[in-house]
Amino acid sequence: MNDTLLQRITHNPDICHGKPCIRGLRYPIEFILELLSSGMSTEEVLKDYDDLESKDILAILLFAAQLCQVKSIDRIAS
Repeated sequence: MNDTLLQRITHNPDICHGKPCIRGLRYPIEFILELLSSGMSTEEVLKDYDDLESKDILAILLFAAQLCQVKSIDRIAS
């Protein structure tokens, strides 16, 4: 199921400057994560952006979780 969800994440240099987006739509993953972290519920996001689906939100969260699975983070700039 994880692989199926992650197929919803696309990146194209011609869409949103190549940032990861949902299904080729112009919704960068970081934008949806910012909405959720600001306190919007999944239902509110889906209501405001009716071309998104609940599986898109799950894919975004899975993608973000996998990005966090690193052994260490080194500071590269201050």
